[in-house]
Amino acid sequence: MLLPHCHGHEEKMISRILLLIIINSCLCAATFVVNVTQSSYQAEENHNITLEWTFTTRPSRTWKELIIICELLAPSRASDLYHVHKGVEVSKSQDEQFSGRVQRDKDVLREGRIRLHVSRLRTEDSGLYLCDVKTDYGFNSGRCYLNVSAAADVSEPQRPTVDPEPEGRGRMGLYVSLVLTAAAALMVKLLLIYCFKASNSGV
Repeated sequence: MLLPHCHGHEEKMISRILLLIIINSCLCAATFVVNVTQSSYQAEENHNITLEWTFTTRPSRTWKELIIICELLAPSRASDLYHVHKGVEVSKSQDEQFSGRVQRDKDVLREGRIRLHVSRLRTEDSGLYLCDVKTDYGFNSGRCYLNVSAAADVSEPQRPTVDPEPEGRGRMGLYVSLVLTAAAALMVKLLLIYCFKASNSGV
């Protein structure tokens, strides 16, 4: 940027003003912080989860300049799940992926807390969640990671089925078993008769 021609004293004043602006910007960035209550989340499909960020607040400041953008950064694309522009929630900017599944706690926002309840989780909800917060006294962002695993199959394991024997083979086996049993009984009976006769003839 070109500065107009000034005398030595005026140049020093302008340099000091520029330096103060730079220092003030650095201080705002350093003192304004966005944190996450948890850096990593693990959840199961169809379950619910609460994502929460906190940011530095100043009681004397208004929310007219408050801008919040929370989005999912997935490998394929970015999806907005929560957006506040100049203190007003913008529901139209929410991605269809999260439509009807994100609720926020309104009462905690003035405390510097962004609490989002995401219901009916899907595996495609996995990824890096970034929340940018901008106020008239600073800007910063916080991030966390969510991994949604597929729902476990809780159904009972199927028992292995045994093919029933053909009807004809089953009946044949039954007949053979009956014949063998009858033959064994007949042999025992004949053996007893033979022993009885042998003992009588010896007498």
